[in-house]
Amino acid sequence: MRVHKFTFAALAVAAGLTLTACQNGEDGAAQGGASSAPPGSPAASAPASPGGGSSSGGTDQSGGKNSAGTGSDGKGTAAGAGSDGTGKAGKCRTGDLEITAIDSTVGGDTDGTVAVQLKNRGGQDCTLSEYAGVDLKTSAGSLSAKRTGEHPGPVVLKKGKAVSFGVTYPLNTSGGSGVRVTGLVVTPPDETKSVTLAWPGAATLPVTEGTGSPVKVGPIGSAGQGG
Repeated sequence: MRVHKFTFAALAVAAGLTLTACQNGEDGAAQGGASSAPPGSPAASAPASPGGGSSSGGTDQSGGKNSAGTGSDGKGTAAGAGSDGTGKAGKCRTGDLEITAIDSTVGGDTDGTVAVQLKNRGGQDCTLSEYAGVDLKTSAGSLSAKRTGEHPGPVVLKKGKAVSFGVTYPLNTSGGSGVRVTGLVVTPPDETKSVTLAWPGAATLPVTEGTGSPVKVGPIGSAGQGG
């Protein structure tokens, strides 16, 4: 009986030691012990975040911009003042333009040329369509210039920048007194308010017969470009 009791006691002690060892191994793994998974295995990788990247080591992206170009607060960039609300430059207004004219006739030309300059002195960029209105004041009455017919499209005039167009007219080589020119009236494209300038060209136009105007106006940007 003593032998059997000793055997049973020994077995009980051995079983208790085995159970303790197993519990110690599990506790070690739960408390940050080395994992049995080899390095580089899926079990050793950091869990993926919902966005597809790692849940640790990510970059703080607050205040960034999304693919639509809006801020992280979801608000888009407002159109600049002076635009038409779509982000495009609004039309140039007469009051925002400094308009001047100079004689730009080249020696040897059969026609005279006056270059009219429009400078944007407003606070924003603006748009000019193709043709300004031009009238000459003469001793025989008002004479409207006729468009040359080119269609280069509208021009965006940057703040502080200038653009010019040409006014051509026949030179008076007849030897007669001709028609005296007393002023130049310019109406910017799509505007009704005009500016009257001193006429910088030749003093007179030749007397012509028939209908139609001998004075031509080129599109915006045509001065110095054959317009």
